[in-house]
Amino acid sequence: MYLLVGATSKLGVRVARRLLADGKPVRAMTRTPAKAEELKKLGAQIVQGDLRDAGSLKRACAGVEKVFDAAHGFPGEGNNNPFTVDQDGNRALVDTAKAAGVKHFVFTSMLGAGVVNSVDFFRIKYASEEYLCASGLSYTILRPSAFMESWATLVGEPIIKTGKTTIFGRGDNPINFVSVDDVARYALIALDDQRARNQIIEIAGPENLTMNQVAAVFEKLAGHPAQKSHVPLPMMRIMSAMTRPFNPAFSRQVAAGISMDTEGWAFDPNQVLNPFRLQATKLEEFARATYG
Repeated sequence: MYLLVGATSKLGVRVARRLLADGKPVRAMTRTPAKAEELKKLGAQIVQGDLRDAGSLKRACAGVEKVFDAAHGFPGEGNNNPFTVDQDGNRALVDTAKAAGVKHFVFTSMLGAGVVNSVDFFRIKYASEEYLCASGLSYTILRPSAFMESWATLVGEPIIKTGKTTIFGRGDNPINFVSVDDVARYALIALDDQRARNQIIEIAGPENLTMNQVAAVFEKLAGHPAQKSHVPLPMMRIMSAMTRPFNPAFSRQVAAGISMDTEGWAFDPNQVLNPFRLQATKLEEFARATYG
């Protein structure tokens, strides 16, 4: 039995579909079972669970051989946040999986995760990696770069729909974008290929593009220039600081935008730690397939 945690996330649902298509038994854990109706129809066993609820983790892990963890609390609010989910919740899941006799654990982290990073989410992800590695479980850690389905479409989709878009910052810092579909293919390797045991697989897309270049890709697809506006970096810094006490989720997203516009988000796909080297999707290919 494969347990997918965060089964209705962009990545989780893609991995679930592929496993089910291969005839694999899938237990899909989600906080909101109503969102998993598609997976239920495809044959998945749906279980309600929450990384913050130890009892639900114990029920979800019972009889499970492999765990794929795609859950995260980056955009969460209140008690659903990176500290309660990605830090405490992931540690609880690792402990529960080990106690349940799980044979292999695949954890989704981030390319660039480390002790030194201006974004707390990356530091928390790295700490969770370290906890898993020290647990004694067989593991694979996936470190994908920024999902184009999440970050690139923030700029690109409004161009297709309205002819307008907003770019946070100057938009001239190169960023590596990867397709979630490509990451899902690596997830299957991580789950079932013995060569991936106790390995870190870094997953970069084939291009490093600035947000201005992302806009140009979608302008080309739309067939006309877009009306672009930029949110200045000084304003973003003020927004992040002022909203932190009462809206930490928004503050965190703005802080990530500042990082993406000022720090190192570019990666050479030929230099990342990845022995499997699948062909990766370019942003224009994704955009045409999705919006063409």
